[in-house]
Amino acid sequence: MWLAGVDGCPGGWVAALAPAAKPFVPRLLVVPRFEDLFSLVDAPAIVAVDMPIGLPERVGHGGRGPEALVRPLLGGRQSSVFSVPSRAAVHAGDYAAACATALATSDPPRRVSKQCFHLFPKIRELDALLRGRPDLAGRVFEAHPEVAFWRLNGERALDQPKKVKGRPWPAGLALRERLLRAAGFGDGAFGLRPRGTGPDDVLDALANLTVALRIACGEARSFPDPPGRDGANLPVSIWT
Repeated sequence: MWLAGVDGCPGGWVAALAPAAKPFVPRLLVVPRFEDLFSLVDAPAIVAVDMPIGLPERVGHGGRGPEALVRPLLGGRQSSVFSVPSRAAVHAGDYAAACATALATSDPPRRVSKQCFHLFPKIRELDALLRGRPDLAGRVFEAHPEVAFWRLNGERALDQPKKVKGRPWPAGLALRERLLRAAGFGDGAFGLRPRGTGPDDVLDALANLTVALRIACGEARSFPDPPGRDGANLPVSIWT
């Protein structure tokens, strides 16, 4: 059985694929569309992806339930967990419309951050795929790499960021690589990376792959537990 950890990247989606066995010898690749993963010869049975799944009609304090639950675990990395707005805001035509819709569908009223807005095309892509392909509902799970690293670090918040002022932070990248090596990744996971990806993209995909393995082994945790459901019956939870 093949597993995948996936992260969004400028070229589409970067995936770390590996059989469900240690030591991990992952294959790294970029696919333009998330759906392309399921056309591969080694199509993954379980995918853990760093992208919101399940969009509420209205949002309370701190975003969806999963964001509010995992954010306190991360210490100084809490800002890496964006507050996802309502489905209507995600499907708005431009930033101004998204902010106006988010204000009208959140309590307390909250605009959309620019960082989150730039994720909207990929959120919409994944949302449309899962709504149109019910057969994938039990194969695709939302993850968050910083929550994955929190678990790899003995459920302790990491004390180093991956980036500082938008640039890779060597100490933070090295810390995450050490955690992944301790989890069973060898040298081959940290060599050449696919074109169009940054070092943090690859580390995040590898971290999500560890979540996919825990899901496959029945050892993963869901925030919340059990997962919620949105109006389209998609799960609303972050797995680690």
